[in-house]
Amino acid sequence: MGMPSVLPFYSQQNGSIDGILRGLNFGSAQATIMNPSGQSYQSINQQLRQVFDSMQLLQLQLSQDVALHFIRSSIFYLSFGKDDYINLYLRHASSSSGAEKPKNSDQEFSHILANQMIHVIRNLYDMNVRRIICMGILPLGCTPRMLFDHHNSSSTNSNSEPGDEEDDDVRSGCVEEINEQVSEYNKVLHQQIGKLHAELPDAHIVFCDVYKGIRKIINNPKRYGFEDVKSACCGLGMYGAAIGCLSKEMACQQDSSHVWWDLYNPTKGVNSLLADSAWNGFPLSRICRPTTIQELLSTSTTTAAAAAPVSHPPT
Repeated sequence: MGMPSVLPFYSQQNGSIDGILRGLNFGSAQATIMNPSGQSYQSINQQLRQVFDSMQLLQLQLSQDVALHFIRSSIFYLSFGKDDYINLYLRHASSSSGAEKPKNSDQEFSHILANQMIHVIRNLYDMNVRRIICMGILPLGCTPRMLFDHHNSSSTNSNSEPGDEEDDDVRSGCVEEINEQVSEYNKVLHQQIGKLHAELPDAHIVFCDVYKGIRKIINNPKRYGFEDVKSACCGLGMYGAAIGCLSKEMACQQDSSHVWWDLYNPTKGVNSLLADSAWNGFPLSRICRPTTIQELLSTSTTTAAAAAPVSHPPT
């Protein structure tokens, strides 16, 4: 996209209007869609409030019309959900330590997350945002840590030893029970975004299906230049997932041959393939729908004369 590296929201450069005009990064590690009680994770609602505060500053420093044009011509990138499953659902669902188990079924949890994302998109629309990229969740059941946990759980239940031969589910490369949960979220979110297109015709919302892209790579790794689809490049133990990536010295020599970098994240090579495909639809076709990100940039976002200023915080 030709953009400079965007600094975090709380950095000194972003405290000024010049910093905002260069772009803002509201992201944080382990950010969640849900608002977990008693947890240190930053929620999407907290980030949404930061967006609102930044827009207020724009309107104060610039004229209302200039601020409105800037907001409507900007692209907002949303990537959430992975850590809701990892930290708030799957970990508790499989816990034997007495931790509180999830009160929702797999399907209910997926629908709650998707509905909350749609609520956030509506809030952004009310703030005059018109171009949004919304990422789906990657196939968590294929990640090294999920394979490791599944194998250990299977070993415990069958009285076999860790390190024994993989069961059929893991031998396929993924824990499909977990992938089904993530797929349900992606499906519902994609469907709800489609409904928003009909309801908000001047909104341009692109859903990017990273699940589909990574599954294509895992199902045919050699075609895309990869060899190891299960083990983390950086980590120790079975699947490189018994101990996570604590230092660069733990990394493998050729990360380009691995699909996974650490417990849950793809390598640079996979991310590059996904980014190229999201941009122009190649080599992984139709990752982003209904348009590519390149096409999204060319969409018109005419400033409506009757558009209201951003005056109320998100709900």
